[in-house]
Amino acid sequence: MRFLNRISWKVALGVSLIVMSAILYSIHYLVFGDAHHIFIYLLGDVAFLPIEVFLVTIVVHQLLTERERRVMLKKLNMVIGAFFSEVGTRLLKGFVVVDAAAADKRTRLAAAGSWPERNIKDLVRYFKACECMPRPSSKNLDELKALLAAKRVFLLGLLENPNLLEHESFTEMLWAVFHLAEELEAREDFSKLPASDLKHLEGDIKRAYTTIAVEWLWYMDHLRRNYPYLFSLAVRTNPFDSSASVIVK
Repeated sequence: MRFLNRISWKVALGVSLIVMSAILYSIHYLVFGDAHHIFIYLLGDVAFLPIEVFLVTIVVHQLLTERERRVMLKKLNMVIGAFFSEVGTRLLKGFVVVDAAAADKRTRLAAAGSWPERNIKDLVRYFKACECMPRPSSKNLDELKALLAAKRVFLLGLLENPNLLEHESFTEMLWAVFHLAEELEAREDFSKLPASDLKHLEGDIKRAYTTIAVEWLWYMDHLRRNYPYLFSLAVRTNPFDSSASVIVK
């Protein structure tokens, strides 16, 4: 019913505009009595209509859309930055600690300050394809559980941000993190879990680990290109660099 009302409103508006145009042309003819003049300008206006449509719907609309996209991406990157500042970097560092296959990742991802721009896509492809082998102890799981529980309200607030609808991969990452948080929250004593359940948790950690690392790589690239001072801090807190220190040396 709402859809029909919307259509009928548009039809009524269109008919009203056409009737108004016909009335104005009729007044023009009654006053000047020159149908030839009316049709010349009418044909000229109709002939220009395709060009006007092109300029308005393609050129101008494209420029406005691109501007809106840039504004949206800027806001979205602020949200992503808040995620890594608040919880993402600490969470990623915890995943690297329990990754039995972290040595090669540390070698490739530690020297963030010297990454050439053209290699970011290669690093993303590498991380998606490499083997992640989380082998957490009960202490590691307790620490991850405590961290995610402490940041639950913050993470829920991120999901309420409408800008995230435009960033599918970041939203998927948040869902992976929430799922891991719920799995950890549902267990009380990690030291008594059977091997089958530990393997299940390792799979959840691997999913969150991979998605966060990929988003972190793209975010680091964004900082390097746009905010060198923020990139400097991100390099000094690189979760893949075991010798990283926030102190400027």
